[in-house]
Amino acid sequence: MSEQRKLALAVALRWDGKGAPRVTAKGSGEIADRIIALAREHDIPLREDRALVGILSKIDLDQQIPAKLYVAVAEVIAFAYALQGRGPHGRAAARADGSSVHGDSPPARSNAADAAD
Repeated sequence: MSEQRKLALAVALRWDGKGAPRVTAKGSGEIADRIIALAREHDIPLREDRALVGILSKIDLDQQIPAKLYVAVAEVIAFAYALQGRGPHGRAAARADGSSVHGDSPPARSNAADAAD
């Protein structure tokens, strides 16, 4: 018996540096595939975290994320900055030892399951 493929699920967030990030797109199946394709076309960093996406997909479009998700989403934002070799507000990102951060690190997973509790 073959395994069924899990239905794709995607959520896009926007954070302008003020307030909490907002859900700007979400969907499953073909819509999720399109969100992911658009992110790739525009060199937007992607991070796979089914638990966090499952929680974020319940938030209405253009709504800010709730406070209980701040840490999990901050990890995603930090991951995206690290991949781009920069920090918040365009500053260069650096490790604690002073070396620069490059996008060659393996994807990490957030603690979204803990945030859902």
